[in-house]
Amino acid sequence: MKSLTKIQIKELIVHSEIALSHQEISKKLERQCDRVTIYRALDKLMEEGFIHRIIDVDGVSKFAACHGCTKTHHHQHVHFSCSICHSVTCIEEIEPRFSLPEGYDVQEMNITLSGVCPVCSALN
Repeated sequence: MKSLTKIQIKELIVHSEIALSHQEISKKLERQCDRVTIYRALDKLMEEGFIHRIIDVDGVSKFAACHGCTKTHHHQHVHFSCSICHSVTCIEEIEPRFSLPEGYDVQEMNITLSGVCPVCSALN
């Protein structure tokens, strides 16, 4: 994988206000690289802690930048999926808390709320 591709993908995600899918990243890169290269770059960026994966309400993986992660590197915040424009946004101000039975250890969670985003609300 070219490191330039990884840098370009990281920059796209970091500067995007919404989470981006593989297809959206490929389109923004004007299809300069193949899908496998993009997947490898995304995997590496997640491994390095720069981005995280979100599964939207349609089951599509989208990727967003990490902000203020701790050393344990977790993304226990809510995501919002717009039913009109299909954007997915991290809502980091809301951090759900659970009280699970003894023996359970949450390592990852994905909470996605669905509705209409502020941009689409303003247009209607």
